[in-house]
Amino acid sequence: MARKTTTAPGDNPGQDDSGQAHDPGASGAQDAASRIRESAQQIWLAGLGAFAKAQAEGGRVFETLVKEGGEIQRKTQAAAEEHLEQASQRMAGMATGFSSRASGEWDRLGALFEDRVARALHRLGIPDAQDIADLQARIAELEREVAGLRRQGARKSAGRRAGDTGETDAAPRRRRDTSDEPDKP
Repeated sequence: MARKTTTAPGDNPGQDDSGQAHDPGASGAQDAASRIRESAQQIWLAGLGAFAKAQAEGGRVFETLVKEGGEIQRKTQAAAEEHLEQASQRMAGMATGFSSRASGEWDRLGALFEDRVARALHRLGIPDAQDIADLQARIAELEREVAGLRRQGARKSAGRRAGDTGETDAAPRRRRDTSDEPDKP
């Protein structure tokens, strides 16, 4: 038994939508052109729908975009500030290290310069700070000795004036004769 199948219009490759026979080569080109037109029409309608929706919800969408943009800006600004702070700390650490190394080098260079100047002055016979300090100490010691000797000399001279013999009336001293000397103005 043979079964008869029914086909819908357009299902038969030899017929168009109206059910009439047509040329299979021409129908493929028309079908492709038709599909392209329908696709273009759908794209156009989708664009118009998006435009209409954007107009209707434009204010809300704009506000949402502004909010999201503000949040992103805050996040990126916080991240940038964090990176800037880290970079600042690294630079401060590097500057401190460089400063201490430079200071150490300047100190070493200064000590070297002072040593060379001191040696040159010593070769010229100019006393250095230690030599002057030693001389000042020696002068102070000599001043104490001189003061002690003066005290001893003053005691001896006071004893002679009072007379070591116990006599209280000493003969008056003779005055020097100044008659031969010229008059002083």
